[in-house]
Amino acid sequence: MVTLEVHNPAAFENAFRCRTVALSGTPLFVDYVKANLTNENLSVISPDAGGMKRAELLRETLEHALGRPLGKGLAEKHRSAGVVSGDLFAGDVIGSTALIVDDLISTGGTLLRTARSARTAGAKRVLAFVTHGLFMTGAAEVLVDPALDQVVISNAVPPFRLEPAQSKKLVILPAAPLLAEAIRRLHEERSLTDLIVF
Repeated sequence: MVTLEVHNPAAFENAFRCRTVALSGTPLFVDYVKANLTNENLSVISPDAGGMKRAELLRETLEHALGRPLGKGLAEKHRSAGVVSGDLFAGDVIGSTALIVDDLISTGGTLLRTARSARTAGAKRVLAFVTHGLFMTGAAEVLVDPALDQVVISNAVPPFRLEPAQSKKLVILPAAPLLAEAIRRLHEERSLTDLIVF
């Protein structure tokens, strides 16, 4: 079973009695950065402690691809009785284009809170790299907030809940080439190391 950016890789791996492969959205985002952001001062931000591994994977892969160091950051997030809070931000984003990386957007509250924190900490632009854009109720309002300059998603989940006017900040990357590459490598018994979640 091959999937893309599972929310909980350990649970996914233990849920099936067959070989499982959890691909990362990182290759999609690295290609996008190489094509569009190579000359910018970049920082990679995790919106919460649970996403640090994902953010670090993207940061390290981008550093290797671009041949230079990138900044990093972390936003605080607490969830209690369905209410999300947290105002602390740690990292160096002053004057940079901050890249928030996450596995999914639901209502967009976490993303917006992180974007605002990065702006307050000195980021000049904020882009979100999110594999699955679910865009539940409230997400359309998040997309028009000036704290976010752009939201880059895969087409693994089409953004059908958004009206065309609400999608102006969206960049949609095709996931099919990544999935096809993984299937080809599996067929040829080649390594998937650079495509999977570590």
